Amino acid sequence: MDIDQRIRPFTIDIPQADIDDLHERLAHTRWATPLPGDSWQQGVPQATLRRLVEAWQAFDWRACESRLNALEHITTVIDGQTVHAVHARSPHADATPIILTHGWPASFLEHLHLIEPLTQPELHGGDAADAFHVVITSVPGIGFSTPIAEGADVTDKGTAAMWLELMTRLGYERFVAHGGDLGAGIAPEIARLAPERVIGVHISGTLGSFLSPDEAAEMQLSELEQDRVARVGGFMEREFGYIAIQGTRPSLVGTMLADSPVAQLAWMYDKLQSWTWPAEREATEILGLEWVLANASIYWFTRSGGSAAFVGYAQNTAWGEQEAPSGVPTAAIQFAHDVGIRAKAEQEHTIVRWTDIADRGGHFGAMEEPETVIADLRAFVRGLR
Repeated sequence: MDIDQRIRPFTIDIPQADIDDLHERLAHTRWATPLPGDSWQQGVPQATLRRLVEAWQAFDWRACESRLNALEHITTVIDGQTVHAVHARSPHADATPIILTHGWPASFLEHLHLIEPLTQPELHGGDAADAFHVVITSVPGIGFSTPIAEGADVTDKGTAAMWLELMTRLGYERFVAHGGDLGAGIAPEIARLAPERVIGVHISGTLGSFLSPDEAAEMQLSELEQDRVARVGGFMEREFGYIAIQGTRPSLVGTMLADSPVAQLAWMYDKLQSWTWPAEREATEILGLEWVLANASIYWFTRSGGSAAFVGYAQNTAWGEQEAPSGVPTAAIQFAHDVGIRAKAEQEHTIVRWTDIADRGGHFGAMEEPETVIADLRAFVRGLR
């Protein structure tokens, strides 16, 4: 139990020496010799990486930091773990509280552009009745929720327990939970731990475990679902390597990524490119170059590479292990890159809304298709009132 349960204001203030060190390291990068073909099938092409590094050298972190500090940042210590969040109260006193959880290789930056549409929907085509009080978290081990404290439970269940305590300390008894990627695992766990407190769970992206080949063979799947099952198989064959490495050797990954900003950038950008949609477009065009560089900077300055990997390492629930539904109303929106199967999700969640969007959107729905995600969230919560 924490003796000190205070919510403290937090200001981002990266030491100038750390910024100078980053620029120095980038300027003296020891470049690899390009492999034959130098293609995305091998990793981030050297030509692409050189262009990104050049842009990172010119990136104005202080200007970015100033913009971020215009928001209300808070930290608190829960079970020994420092937790960071951005807190944005709506001007509408009766707004619905919501907690948003990002994924990897993102950070709390994933949801910042949603603040005004959620807190002041009347300014963005919505109704004041759809307003939210917003809490945007940093997952333990990522960004300013670092370092991971000795003994801290950073599994999905452990983080969910922290989020419940965080919302209690902020004065929110009942609330909505939203997430994608890591957040898609954490948000439902909040509902399982405290179903009486969670109004609803809203997920952008794949929800729950994947179908096994035997389950897929037994189900009457639509053409869309058959494509999703096939893409899961392709992922397991060609893209699973990063999970195997991060999930078994997080300290090894952390050592490399803490010493080389180019390694940190390449390790993350490989997945940003793979998981945005459509595949033929550069991830910087879809997510924004400034976002990519700001996100990489947060990981670099906080040395989050290894601790982010440790979060995956710490999970105590094997892939494919079925969870019991919480009974809390749950909605999921599936974009073109996503691979969720409703019938499978219904075995673990109380699905009341399922939205398939097959022709657009990647893994980072909140950034790639924010208006669609917001509209779906509003409609879902409106139906629960």
